[in-house]
Amino acid sequence: MAKNVTTIPATISRFTDAPLVSTAKRKVAAYARVSTDHEEQQTSYEAQVDYYTNYIKNNPDWEFVSVYADAGITGCNTAKREAFRTMVADALAGKIGLIITKSVSRFARNTVDSLQTIRTLKEHGVEVFFEKENIWTFDSRGELLISLMSSIAQEEARSISENCTWGQRKRFQDGKVTVPFKRFLGYDRGEDGNLVINAEQAVTVRRIYALFLQGKTPYTIAKQLTAEGIPTPGGKTKWGKAVIESILTNEKYKGDALLQKVFTTDFLTKKKRKNEGQVPQYYVADNHPAIIEPEIFDQVQQLMTLRKDNPHHSGSVSIFSGKIICGECGSFYGSKVWHSTDKYRRVIWRCNRKYDSGQKCGTPHVSESQIIEKFMAAFNQIFTEREELFSTFDMIKDTLFCTDKLTVKQAELENEILIVTKMLEDLIRENMTRVQDQDEYSRKRQALVDRHDKAKAKLDKVNAELIEMLAKRAAIERFLDTLRRVDAPITEFSENLWLNTVKSVTVIDKDTMVFIFKDGTEVRV
Repeated sequence: MAKNVTTIPATISRFTDAPLVSTAKRKVAAYARVSTDHEEQQTSYEAQVDYYTNYIKNNPDWEFVSVYADAGITGCNTAKREAFRTMVADALAGKIGLIITKSVSRFARNTVDSLQTIRTLKEHGVEVFFEKENIWTFDSRGELLISLMSSIAQEEARSISENCTWGQRKRFQDGKVTVPFKRFLGYDRGEDGNLVINAEQAVTVRRIYALFLQGKTPYTIAKQLTAEGIPTPGGKTKWGKAVIESILTNEKYKGDALLQKVFTTDFLTKKKRKNEGQVPQYYVADNHPAIIEPEIFDQVQQLMTLRKDNPHHSGSVSIFSGKIICGECGSFYGSKVWHSTDKYRRVIWRCNRKYDSGQKCGTPHVSESQIIEKFMAAFNQIFTEREELFSTFDMIKDTLFCTDKLTVKQAELENEILIVTKMLEDLIRENMTRVQDQDEYSRKRQALVDRHDKAKAKLDKVNAELIEMLAKRAAIERFLDTLRRVDAPITEFSENLWLNTVKSVTVIDKDTMVFIFKDGTEVRV
């Protein structure tokens, strides 16, 4: 018996749940994006916005919603594309039924992002039309075509990223230096694109280095600059410890430039990572005028390392912190407040291990007035002997601080590392291109690695000796220069004089302290 089959036609769209014969206008929006802020791209951006506004409004079946646009934003991911994310949120909220965009690459260069977004929109009845490729996402072939086009766009993004990276590294190899001038204190962009000193800002940079060498911590310096209303590199009013540390460790202030400190690990996420040897770096010496003398810069680096290794000093906020030492156990003295809430309030200093179990020290506590009194006596003693100190230093400085042998050794080791690195690269490349005994390859590779590590260890030691020697010389010269500027024995305490001259004070007993000044002179008071 023949079956009688009647077709019941669809009356509702399976994508939008709207009646097929509905005369309601479709809510339409457009998305536009350009990836740079360059002037010619800005023109393209404005043209896209104007085009799609007219394109949608001129269709009688469409209701214009908006043109969502991101300018100067990469299409490799959606994380920073505010307009794009707002558009998707509006679409999911039912405000948009159709999104029009120029091409798949304008929508996203990341295949995963593109497909996930389109599937989410499709589940909520929102269609996307890619004009250039003539793809409608509700079409049965839409997802396949979008997968192909998104993959092509992603590969194009990878190629562009690699070309940009190559160009940037070529600039590094050529020694071309650039910095974010709007957020870089002390320098402006010169006519040739290089760094030129901003005289007004350079005063602040020099002051930061001087305050640090006097003994103040980055935290204290930041607090002082904030209180004085001096603007930060970014033009803000509040300084932070990290900003001060960044200025104190940036080699550009001594006229040099280390290039490729960071590198991009993924062209899609644009995630950057500190370069710890993964890619080459380039050091450009004497690239531009220095704000800080190289000897002073090296002295600061050594001092920062010493303070980092000395937690008692690194967090200090007093001029006496990290300088007062217990003559019995060698620990630092710390400040304690007695009678903090009444009129008898006073600050005393005592050994931090005074009451440690089994480690109790017999050295007494001292008041700040006692420290100051004995400092003035010690300083006046060396003041009477200063001419002898000046003449002695002049006689021995060139011999005592001669760096000729160290610089020759430094150059030899640097050349050795370059040779070994090249040999290692050649060995690895050869192993990739032809079949060879892997045991023999591993043996040769390990031998070169050991040779490289041995030379690197020696170079690190030589560099440390050079920095230490130059820093010691600079410290002594600063100390003697301070001593020259004092006209007569002091009768009042000077905070700057204390910071510029005293290296440490050892408390022996209630009556005796030993002062060591920054030139190594020892005075017992």
